[in-house]
Amino acid sequence: MDTAHIDQAVADLQESKDRWVTLPIVDKIAYLDAIKDKTVSVAEPWVEAATKAKGLSMDQPAAGEEWLAGPFTVLWYLKDLRTSLVRLASGIPILHGYESTTSPSGQVVVDVFPKSFDERVLFSGVTAEVWMDPQVTEENLEDTTAEFYRTRDPRSRVTVTLGAGNVASIPFLDVLYALFVEGNVVVLKMNPVNDYLGPFFETIFDGLIADGFVRITYGGAEVGAYLSTHDGVDSIHITGSATTYNAIVFGTGAEGDANREGDRPKNSRPVSAELGGAAPFIVVPGAWSNKDIRYQAEHLVSQKLNNSGFNCIAAQVLVLPRTWDQKDQFLDAVRSAMAEAEDRDPYYPGSSDRAARAVNQSDEVERFGDDHPRYLVTGLDAADSQEPWFTKEIFGPALAVTELPGADPASFLANAVEFANEYLYGTLGANIVVDPKTARANADALDQAVADLRYGTVAVNAWTGVGYFLGRCPWGAFPGHARDDIQSGTGVVHNALMFTKAEKSVIRGPFAEAPRSFLKGEFHLAPKLVYLITNKQAHVIGEKLIDYCDEPSKAKIASIAASALRG
Repeated sequence: MDTAHIDQAVADLQESKDRWVTLPIVDKIAYLDAIKDKTVSVAEPWVEAATKAKGLSMDQPAAGEEWLAGPFTVLWYLKDLRTSLVRLASGIPILHGYESTTSPSGQVVVDVFPKSFDERVLFSGVTAEVWMDPQVTEENLEDTTAEFYRTRDPRSRVTVTLGAGNVASIPFLDVLYALFVEGNVVVLKMNPVNDYLGPFFETIFDGLIADGFVRITYGGAEVGAYLSTHDGVDSIHITGSATTYNAIVFGTGAEGDANREGDRPKNSRPVSAELGGAAPFIVVPGAWSNKDIRYQAEHLVSQKLNNSGFNCIAAQVLVLPRTWDQKDQFLDAVRSAMAEAEDRDPYYPGSSDRAARAVNQSDEVERFGDDHPRYLVTGLDAADSQEPWFTKEIFGPALAVTELPGADPASFLANAVEFANEYLYGTLGANIVVDPKTARANADALDQAVADLRYGTVAVNAWTGVGYFLGRCPWGAFPGHARDDIQSGTGVVHNALMFTKAEKSVIRGPFAEAPRSFLKGEFHLAPKLVYLITNKQAHVIGEKLIDYCDEPSKAKIASIAASALRG
């Protein structure tokens, strides 16, 4: 392997990192403005390349996934990150105008979304909170933001970002976070699965590249290994699997296993990581209409099959109430949604074999689709702590089902929280679905469940993936994983409000689409969720959102809303 260009890239960054530290914030804002303009300019060819690589066409609704999880997520984050930098440059507290309260559990909770008329319309019915570490108080909350910018004599590091191969915006946002929140300079190693994005990223980051603050490299595992042990590299960030993390920190093979068992790291550099898990989808029992059942079945299946199932935050384990009298009806609706979903290309290497191995060790397996199957695995024993579907991330289009006891919604919720916390691998995200009437009648139990779930993002009647899109929310595992049992990782990204002691994000959304929601006491304007795989306008909405982010206007919001109503 020729390493000369890698060595030069690292040397360039070592030479420039002190300049990045002292660069005025207004100059960093100028970089963000240039990044925004160039992202808009390449958005369409970027999405064209991504859809082609994933076996899609631009006129398919599924192409909406690439608009939304690609340039739109980037542009939305840039807006929030810019606002924070402008406030820092102006001497205004980052959290100025954000309301905070103290929860019954004693934790400070910051309401971070929505904050504007446009946000209330575009994400109608969606709210987001960030819950702080219990040691944070309302008095010292502001002091736990923008650590890099509060430090009297900050230091920059050369960070290696090992890019994810599944979602286009992940490596992009990881670079932005390292630069503008942590104050580091970055060498991004593109993942071979989506290195077709590299030329677009090079165009967008060209100013930062020209000035020596960013470098982009290509190659496989051998390049990642070389960078991770390079003398000129100070820290590492990865998005991927615990296997990759362990290889970087402890080494590979028998030696690596022994190092991990003894907690003897071979690589002493700071390593942050986002690593996925076996995310639960918890259904709280209630009296649902036929439309409720169908809609929430589509919601669940969309959380599983979005991006062909190749999401670290994909729902993996459906947790049902054993005595719910609509359990079988809901499962039948899930089967229908799985069967009606379009076949998608299993573009991620090894995914078909991985899914086959997972289902082959299960007794009750249902298959949907022909060439590219989707799987539903039922009959799993929730008391089996060694069940592979609970202890491993299944990175692909396969969904597992288990059942828990509970004589009423409150007792079921308590059981579900204990199961999710104690039995399921990882802590990236947990989903709860509950109808409004049941939620109101069991408000204390629901609040307790949200407080007790040890997950980096908890979503009620929304997908935890929404927390990924909302850049003010920190994105990562629940704090506290030891490096020798890393599970969903350590550290956070995104986090445009620059919290340093956040514990979790809590996303809430509507149980039903408008106007049907009005009859349930939910007052919002959201029609069918844009990320549902049954939304026929997702690609149209995604493209219009790019235009809106370029130059926001009420007329563009109206156009987006018109398309959303046809979804």
